[in-house]
Amino acid sequence: MPEYAAVGQAQERLSPPLERTVDGGLTETVKRHYTVSELATRILEALEKAGKDLSRLSVEDLAPIDEFHVRGRQATLELAQAARIKSRDTVLDVGSGIGGPARCLASRFGCQVTGLDLTEEYCRAASLLSERVGLGHLVRFEQGDALSMDFPNESFDVVWTEHVAMNIRDKPMLYREMDRVLKPGGTLAIYDVCSGEGGPVHFPVPWARSEDASFLASPEQLRRLVTDAGFRIIDWRDTTAQAREWFVALAERVRRDGAPLLSWGMLMGDDFLAMAQNQRRNLEEDRIALVQLVARKQPT
Repeated sequence: MPEYAAVGQAQERLSPPLERTVDGGLTETVKRHYTVSELATRILEALEKAGKDLSRLSVEDLAPIDEFHVRGRQATLELAQAARIKSRDTVLDVGSGIGGPARCLASRFGCQVTGLDLTEEYCRAASLLSERVGLGHLVRFEQGDALSMDFPNESFDVVWTEHVAMNIRDKPMLYREMDRVLKPGGTLAIYDVCSGEGGPVHFPVPWARSEDASFLASPEQLRRLVTDAGFRIIDWRDTTAQAREWFVALAERVRRDGAPLLSWGMLMGDDFLAMAQNQRRNLEEDRIALVQLVARKQPT
């Protein structure tokens, strides 16, 4: 897929949002290896080169880089619809990256969103970009670990996470923490990559450069992990077929129009070509699956 080559021209590597929430000895390694300074400045410079007025930025202007997961903003809006997000909700976005889904939810529904991310630079960039698009009053971002969240019990109406659990080894702890910070009757909204039936994953991929940092659960295991943590699943969708179609369409757009100035290549670094190729191959060979689920915390 040579059409991807121009997209990954970043000179310094960053931690993709998919690699940011890890446990044990991986945490510091990931932070040291991928964090790059002044990420927000780089994004603003790319926006300016693309002809955007930096004094009048919108959430849509950031969309090409904001939604760093398969199927982008469409997947976020589908999950929001399934979760029935409301303006009065308080939402925790676990693994919030540079804040794209949080800004999308806040702008579309008017809800209050707190983003939690392992990478401090992502939190800084997320805060700056949110202020630039006029959403600083609705979203805030904190650096922290998803396995030990610094929030009181029963703090949020919704816990939200997209493409994060693949790097977390202790998944029972992850979902117990999510249960802990949710109010009784609260909603858990998940969009994640699972293992498929086609064999081992081809590396590198956006969330890991080798199997040492990849901990995929099968869809069946994910279902059991969520229910064992005390949730009742109310909506479950396999979106793997849509993901395959999306990758084909993305490749065609890049082939036809070339790589945009603002793209995921800024986040993925020089390995973007190989990661994109492998991600598409893993989808086509059923080595990974995409799952969207919504669950409810049982009232006490």
